[in-house]
Amino acid sequence: MTQLRDFSTLDISWNLTPEHAVTMYLEWGNNDWHSEYPPVRSKSDESYYFVVDTWGSTPIIRLVHRNSENATDLYSMPMPAGLVAEFEKENHGLKGISAPTGAVKHWLKQEMGVAS
Repeated sequence: MTQLRDFSTLDISWNLTPEHAVTMYLEWGNNDWHSEYPPVRSKSDESYYFVVDTWGSTPIIRLVHRNSENATDLYSMPMPAGLVAEFEKENHGLKGISAPTGAVKHWLKQEMGVAS
């Protein structure tokens, strides 16, 4: 069974939001070369980042691999119950795909065994 720790060697873009990813990979020419995440330059550019999917009744944490051709979920899991209330409060109960909150990122890093 795959665990989060299995992905600890990936170069996770912890601050990459779903909005930034769309701008980088899908909205070519619509972003700033001087931003934290400049536009992709070639098909070999790729990113690994986490999102939270709140379309269902329970938030789902997904690890996404994205390049200029597609986005693939490498791992997904229901958000641990202890994180849900704080996440929903900070996310204002909105439905959609959003970036993990600080508490969720902290938990993910602990689970992966990477430095905070």
